[in-house]
Amino acid sequence: MNKLINSLKILRSLENDKLFLQATKLCEDKSVSTYNDFVSAVYLSNAENGLFEYFENLILFDENPFSVACACSTPSQRLINAFTQDVKTIYEMLLAIETTDDFSLGKDIPLFENRSAELTVENLMRFYAKNGYGQFAKYKAFVYRNGGIAPVARTSDIRLEDLKDYVEEKKAIINNVKDFLHGLPYSHTLLYGDRGTGKSSTVHAVLNEFCDEGLRLIEVSKEDLSSIKEIRELVANFPLKFIIFTDDLSFSENDPGVSSLKAAVEGSVVGGNNSMIVATSNKRHIVSESFSARENSLHPADLKEEQLSLSDRFGLTVIFSTTDKPAYLSIVRQLAQKFEITLPQDRLESLAERWAIIKGGRSPRRAEQFINLVYACQISGREIEF
Repeated sequence: MNKLINSLKILRSLENDKLFLQATKLCEDKSVSTYNDFVSAVYLSNAENGLFEYFENLILFDENPFSVACACSTPSQRLINAFTQDVKTIYEMLLAIETTDDFSLGKDIPLFENRSAELTVENLMRFYAKNGYGQFAKYKAFVYRNGGIAPVARTSDIRLEDLKDYVEEKKAIINNVKDFLHGLPYSHTLLYGDRGTGKSSTVHAVLNEFCDEGLRLIEVSKEDLSSIKEIRELVANFPLKFIIFTDDLSFSENDPGVSSLKAAVEGSVVGGNNSMIVATSNKRHIVSESFSARENSLHPADLKEEQLSLSDRFGLTVIFSTTDKPAYLSIVRQLAQKFEITLPQDRLESLAERWAIIKGGRSPRRAEQFINLVYACQISGREIEF
């Protein structure tokens, strides 16, 4: 280990980054070979257009005792001093590196403006207190698997304005999320309706709308519903708000997932809790009822009550109803305007109806698929054929 890395007390994990490691070596060895290794690492790291920016991001999203303390409590003065000294050391390293015209230093990240170590540390303390640390500060969406939470690097970029109609449904969801973010009483949420009506898209659009206000999403598979309590405990100390999301939910009778979800969902909860459960389903009552169960049950009313009780535990239930012809064509027209489709309206609507018949029904998803086809044909100059 070289002297520079050896001098770091808090930011020790940065040595695992190849470019950072090569930069520290270059500070001690100015040979052509070492410099060439550094240049190679710059290109491999895609840092040639923002060298300083790259190192600042390493510091910003590093998970270390300082970032954890800022997010979960208050760091001691000794910890602040140690972290400040590490930042100074890295700034000195960056200034000592001779760059060539091949590289751009890049713009400062606002948190690192003027490269004053003391000012940087003050900015970072506020950042971690608001945004958490490590992967939760860097990413907005995650999946739960194998007992851990893993980030999703590429997520849907859909926005609320991209989702046409369903105005009241979206309003109910948005208001509930705002209450959640502001520490007010909120409700766990069930979104149900036919496939393609925009349930999951609405959840992702809400995430994109409010991620800068500290909203994050953790997607949980049906098989991992028994781990919801564990997930909530994992994120309980973060200064963020988490949607625990399970998509396309349904259960057969006697499915153990029913009791797991019941235990996690208890209608409205008071402000202060930082996780909210959101589920989508194509079935209002989530639990399927077979004819044999109804016939064999000694107490049919009790069986029905059991099947209804899960969905009834969600404090907010939002219905995404089936799209009729006027609503479907309204969505088609709005999307056509967004993409500047030049087809005459009567021709557009005639083709849209034909598309819905061929594809087996009207829905926002069908409308979007149709407009995507029309737009591609318009741009490429092809006839619209399907």
